[in-house]
Amino acid sequence: MTLPFEKCPVCGGELKDKVVEKILHGGKHTAILQVNAEVCLHCGERLYAEEIVRLFEKIRNKLKRQDLTGFDPSGKAFTVDKEWLNKQMQPTANRVG
Repeated sequence: MTLPFEKCPVCGGELKDKVVEKILHGGKHTAILQVNAEVCLHCGERLYAEEIVRLFEKIRNKLKRQDLTGFDPSGKAFTVDKEWLNKQMQPTANRVG
């Protein structure tokens, strides 16, 4: 992948081509894919080629339209109940799971 940067545009660090996991959201759906990116070895900034960014938009739009053709299910996602979460974040003295 050839990008217009020799160094990271955020911190000036060295860039390395890597395969990274990208999580995309559209509507109530989420897609996970592996793509190539230039990753800064100092700050972790990811730089994607233009065609990869266009692919991200295409996937997001499919998710928003609930067009899941070409996507394989990979489990279920859950929203953590706020009441349960608040209880878990209270001090734990004398409390059992």
